[in-house]
Amino acid sequence: MSGEIVNLRQARKQKQRQTKEKTAESNRQKFGRTKAEREADRRRRDMLEKQVDGHKLDGPATTLPGND
Repeated sequence: MSGEIVNLRQARKQKQRQTKEKTAESNRQKFGRTKAEREADRRRRDMLEKQVDGHKLDGPATTLPGND
């Protein structure tokens, strides 16, 4: 009738690690992006920033009446 001796603290911590790993795997599948997707987004963002910067007006600042 001798059973295996189990350290409850270690068993609890191991179960927490397994739970965290399952959650992490789920999040990687749900929210993870490939390197190609990240690069495409970066290029698109850079292109849009250049376009916006190219349309900026560099002139004297005008103030509206009543905003002194």
